[in-house]
Amino acid sequence: MIMSTFEISPNPLTIKQIDQVLKQQHVLGLSSQSRQRIENCYSYLHTKLKNSDLPIYGINTGFGSLCNTQIDKEDLSQLQENLVKSHACGSGEEVDPEIVRLMLLLKIQALALGHSGVSTATVDRLIFLYNEQAYPVVYQLGSLGASGDLAPLAHLSLALLGLGMLNYNGKKISCEDFYKERNIQPLRLEAKEGLALLNGTQFMSAHGVHLMIRMHKLSAMADCTGAVSLEAFFGLDTPFHPSLHKIRPHAGQAITASNFRHILSGSGLQKAKKNQVQDPYTFRCIPQVHGASKDQFRWIEQIVETEINSVTDNPTIFPEEDLILSGGNFHGQPIAIAFDLLCIAAAELGSISERRIYKLISGQRDLPAFLTPEPGLNSGLMIPQYTAASIVSQNKQLCMPASVDSIDSSNGQEDHVSMGANAATKALRIVNNLERILSIELLNASQALSFRTEGKSSALIENWMNEFRVKVPIIREDILMHRHMEEALKFIQTEQPITGVQSW
Repeated sequence: MIMSTFEISPNPLTIKQIDQVLKQQHVLGLSSQSRQRIENCYSYLHTKLKNSDLPIYGINTGFGSLCNTQIDKEDLSQLQENLVKSHACGSGEEVDPEIVRLMLLLKIQALALGHSGVSTATVDRLIFLYNEQAYPVVYQLGSLGASGDLAPLAHLSLALLGLGMLNYNGKKISCEDFYKERNIQPLRLEAKEGLALLNGTQFMSAHGVHLMIRMHKLSAMADCTGAVSLEAFFGLDTPFHPSLHKIRPHAGQAITASNFRHILSGSGLQKAKKNQVQDPYTFRCIPQVHGASKDQFRWIEQIVETEINSVTDNPTIFPEEDLILSGGNFHGQPIAIAFDLLCIAAAELGSISERRIYKLISGQRDLPAFLTPEPGLNSGLMIPQYTAASIVSQNKQLCMPASVDSIDSSNGQEDHVSMGANAATKALRIVNNLERILSIELLNASQALSFRTEGKSSALIENWMNEFRVKVPIIREDILMHRHMEEALKFIQTEQPITGVQSW
């Protein structure tokens, strides 16, 4: 199979582009412009080092609080190798290889902007690992989200030295063995290269890209599951009337209302006579609640896209200006705050979803208690709601912001950190949880809709439900429920939202 090449260039990357690169299995290459930028910066740095003995942080000095310890020129390569080995101190669970894949892509993108002083050989080796789908084993815990994602990026970078383990072809293999099979030699890092590899926000940013790709889908899915629940609860469509949203013109609110009008178009259940004047908030306020999350996702996406197109290592080299500047672009605060907001926005979609589940099983609107034809003998869908409630509460607990936390490190030299890596990993847990909550809502909504005798729902909902019921049938009596919950989860994970539903 011949794979097309996506060239890393000075042009900004978008999350949508990255999603297509991943889905279409593109291999990576360097554009001539990017290659020239890398070479120019590398040449400038090494000329500067040859002609000057002035201390430059991390290049001919120690690191962190050892920044005033100067290193002899003959030891500059060993200094960079020592940095990578000593900083590979990750712990905990392994990072999903798909996120490591993104870490490689984003590290290549950052180095290719030509302000880091690395060699083209180093960037080419990262591209080789990406294209071979040989993803270094990286661990979730260890980054403070400032001075870069040091520990995770050190584990990523071990592979350049022929060290560490790789996830390759569905199994783990030592990098040493991987190189031997291909007759490849480990790289010898040159001045600044270890620091350029370890300083940076690519662990946090990779999580950000991964999460925003998923939230595009889950935001739309939340509208779809909510619409099915509304129909099953025999709810009103008046809260989605465009006139309401013209006078409170938040973009996400208007998009949500438009999505619901689209999904419900032609519904016989909406034409049927209803006795209620208005519905509970969990139905009536869907545009306002879902919409508020959409508006935050849009903002978070802008922050993440800015970050992935930034130079976030230190020091930073400006050959055209004859400058090497030591600064703080590696500090994760901009995305740490964004991830904390992502936690809240995603958790709220799950929170209102669980409340809709609760309404569906409550025995209201001519629906049987717990959505079973024979309540009492059967518990029906009583306990899936317990599960959803448990997950929602865990999400609330995970919404404690990480970005307001800090702790001293490196003998007080690195004395304010973002904790953005912790914000990113807990956001990942919340998004995983949101998938489960929405799948339980869809399980309940599908079951409840089967009891509606007042008419059929819209063609869009009926068709989507037909697809769902291939995986999860109507439940007539108590059975092993876990299996159906897992099938509902797979549906949310693998199938698409209703056609024409926007994310944000």
